[in-house]
Amino acid sequence: MADKTNANIGFEKQLWDAACVLWGHIPAAEYRKVIIGLIFLRYISAAFDKRYQELVAEGDGFEDDRDAYTMENVFFVPEEARWSTIASAAHTPEIGTVIDTAMRAIEAENKTLKNVLPKNYASPDLDKRVLGDVVDIFTNNIDMSNTTESEDLLGRTYEYCIAQFAEKEGVGGGEFYTPSSVVKTLVSILRPFDNCRVYDCCCGSGGMFVQTAHYIEKHKAQGKQMNLGAYGVEKTGATVRLAKMNLVLNNVRGTITHANSYYRDPYDSFGNFDYVMANPPFNVDGVELDQVKDQPRFNTYGVPQNKTKNKKKDAKETVPNGNYLWINQFATALNDTGRAALVMANSASDAGNSEKDIRVKLIENGIISQMVTLPSNMFTSVTLPATLWFFDKAK
Repeated sequence: MADKTNANIGFEKQLWDAACVLWGHIPAAEYRKVIIGLIFLRYISAAFDKRYQELVAEGDGFEDDRDAYTMENVFFVPEEARWSTIASAAHTPEIGTVIDTAMRAIEAENKTLKNVLPKNYASPDLDKRVLGDVVDIFTNNIDMSNTTESEDLLGRTYEYCIAQFAEKEGVGGGEFYTPSSVVKTLVSILRPFDNCRVYDCCCGSGGMFVQTAHYIEKHKAQGKQMNLGAYGVEKTGATVRLAKMNLVLNNVRGTITHANSYYRDPYDSFGNFDYVMANPPFNVDGVELDQVKDQPRFNTYGVPQNKTKNKKKDAKETVPNGNYLWINQFATALNDTGRAALVMANSASDAGNSEKDIRVKLIENGIISQMVTLPSNMFTSVTLPATLWFFDKAK
């Protein structure tokens, strides 16, 4: 049998079937919240149930002891949030309230999730009979018990849903997720060490942190607790909540801040991190020059100013090259021995004379370690070719 990979988690079609049941019964903007919330509950319950049965089999009476779960990196699920409780109420008028109660119980169990989980299931806009049918699909058709820890479950399934919704609605998918094959390549080349600080100022669903944590867990000393400080910034509120859920799901200690990284630096990033890993939005052209030109994180290697944008009918303004703002920020966020890996549009490395001075300074400072060109069509939501950039301040 072929190995199961993140490209084929195994139940994506069933997830889409569940989403389609909701079609016409809930506002379009609410689809993903409903599905992702149920994925989260279903997954943590599957992991909890597996550990619960192990403890029952051991016969020492620890099946209700929180420590027996947390010591194995399993989230302890309160009884009112367990999937068995939700499934038993699937075809009752109270199913929405039962799920909202489960979400509140999870948030009470983990303070980092406060006001993060969706609690819109009791909404009168959501037909409870339809919701019960979706719960049935999750109960009977979607088996998460054998999902491996190396899979960025929320990120991958979220991206799948984005692509499907976009196709059905005839619009662009918006956010996008970095394929795990790319993230694993970044992580394996950087080889992050235990007890490090990792920064991603456009973190999306948090996949960079998830794969970093799994790499450290795999390579740490036997019996030692994995220790990673994850520091993420994301400008889309719904994606911030998804990333926070993803960190909890994968037992990653970290902080995700809701902000626009161009205009706010919540972690005082300059020279502050062991590793930077990111897949930033390509070719951003709406950044206001006056807000970034005097910040050391953007001007250490030179402020990019090569683009002219039509402001009004007969007026133009100079705006920074968004790709090189990212490159500046990633380079300056590293400490003296820091290393970075980033995904950039090919236009950043094949730019002719554009931003040549910045590239010269990067090379003269010895920070660029290597570059790798990716094949086309690596991403679900965009087709632009991309290149991996690697920085090494210790060179």
